[in-house]
Amino acid sequence: MRSVFGREALFSVAALLISAILIQTIYATLIRPRAAAILAEPALPQGQPRAGQPLTHNLRSVYVILKDYEQEVALILAAWALCLIGYQAGQVARNRRLLDKDYIDLSAGHVVLPDDARAYGRPLESLPRDEQEMLLPRALSVALNRFGATRSVQDSAEAVRGECENELDRLDAQLSMVRFTAWAIPAVGFVGTVRGIGRALQEAQGALHGDISGVTLGLGVTFNATLTALVSCILVMFFLHQLQQAQDRLVLDARLYIDRRLIRNMRVH
Repeated sequence: MRSVFGREALFSVAALLISAILIQTIYATLIRPRAAAILAEPALPQGQPRAGQPLTHNLRSVYVILKDYEQEVALILAAWALCLIGYQAGQVARNRRLLDKDYIDLSAGHVVLPDDARAYGRPLESLPRDEQEMLLPRALSVALNRFGATRSVQDSAEAVRGECENELDRLDAQLSMVRFTAWAIPAVGFVGTVRGIGRALQEAQGALHGDISGVTLGLGVTFNATLTALVSCILVMFFLHQLQQAQDRLVLDARLYIDRRLIRNMRVH
């Protein structure tokens, strides 16, 4: 299990670095240059040109919306979270493929006695180490070992239930960093909101003299940061809940597999 946790930690760090480099590259080569070009264009009056009407830039452009640092950090965190979710989804898919294997080959009417538990457990012990550590082989081994030691079908079923509950706790713990990002993304958006309001207040004196461009840009930072953070958080939370649903189904299907193919065929006499 240490090797598994080590791989997960290494993947998490690598995913964060790659996400940061990729998003920073996109910002440096595309988003910020395009946003600067848009803001440098001659300002146009809103709607039909009228005398005295304030001039505005194309502030609704996606490049202008995403150009600030808070949006960049939010996107880095969102990309990192999606990478972690994708990694865990891959682990779930690998475990689910094991449900199609016949680890316990029992013909019709055949039963498993306590003295047979060791024999049925040997094929599981000969599996590759990575496969042995996955949920289904591990739970089958626990069921057979408990049945052989206690000669009780009920104890074996309780052992499987406990192993599945431990797996749910382990899977839940692995999502702690994703939950952190789901909290951090709106927090970063709130930082942008505070910075934008502060910038708008600094330009309030100019607005009193008819120039509202500074206030507009400051409020633009506020709303753009909030919009980007909320959209990113919604996206992360959607995939997070999809992953949790897949994990819960995996554990339930593994318990059903063991119950139908092993526990129901156990006999003490």
